[in-house]
Amino acid sequence: MKGLVNHWALSLIPVLALAGQGNAQELAREALRTFSSDTIRIEYASPSKLRGLPDYDSLKQRFVGPRLREMEESFAKLGVAERDINEVMLAWKPGSSMMELSGLVAGRFTARQIADGAASNGIAATPFGIDEAYCIGSGSGNSCLVILRDSVGIFGTEQSLRQMLDVRDGTATGLPSDSRLAKFLGEAAAQAPIWGVATGVAVPDLLRSWLPQGNIELDWSRAFQPVESMVYSVEAADTVRLDVKMDCTDDRSAESTRQIFEGLRMVQQMAWQNLHPGRPNPFQNLEIARDGSHLSLRMASSYTDLQGFSTLGG
Repeated sequence: MKGLVNHWALSLIPVLALAGQGNAQELAREALRTFSSDTIRIEYASPSKLRGLPDYDSLKQRFVGPRLREMEESFAKLGVAERDINEVMLAWKPGSSMMELSGLVAGRFTARQIADGAASNGIAATPFGIDEAYCIGSGSGNSCLVILRDSVGIFGTEQSLRQMLDVRDGTATGLPSDSRLAKFLGEAAAQAPIWGVATGVAVPDLLRSWLPQGNIELDWSRAFQPVESMVYSVEAADTVRLDVKMDCTDDRSAESTRQIFEGLRMVQQMAWQNLHPGRPNPFQNLEIARDGSHLSLRMASSYTDLQGFSTLGG
């Protein structure tokens, strides 16, 4: 039954790499001024609590996905250490082969520091209108950083950065004010240290990475098409607590989606017994509930129990 357990915490653990203190409301306002209208998923991390967690280093090494690790390495080449990154707001939009990742970063760095770090590593500045970008790598997969002002920057591919800068100067369309993403960002100050929201095709893409798939043949896009939006939050203290809320098209589709979750949980429990005999199963505490067209998932787990999950690929 190899491979029956997949990842639950795609957005729970990768942010362990991006820790610090900050103000979610301020970065949320920047996101509303920056992210383009085709954004379909946003995730925020305020990692000051995470840096103080026991076993932080081992958790980070095990669970940080390659794309976020590459981003962290790119910042390091520009003179920005992990400890200097205080807040991150990640944004995803549809790409040619996979969802395209970009975002906002806030922390302890200055434009001069970035310029000096780039120069010491032989990284030339690329003109972006009145701004300058520092890019690592080449081609469509490069990773670039533009400093908006001391302590705040944007990152992503060259194409993503140009689009975000166009949104900021009013020549491209940003998030619609009545969109689910914009509404959630407006409420950001009241959210947990880690939270996110996904809409449309981002929902099945995110759930595919989170949930145990087992040997079930499942068309994820079709199965979770009724889920119009999904909001999730993570509290990390003595235990890790995950809270997910989903809005479905109607009561009937919500009930059908609830049954899919029940089936996936059953598969995971069978797989866990084979792969981790005698080890506590974090899914044992998973609560699945429906209220009309709304679904909720809740789970609490110790950090030790999370060690049973595979390395994340995000």
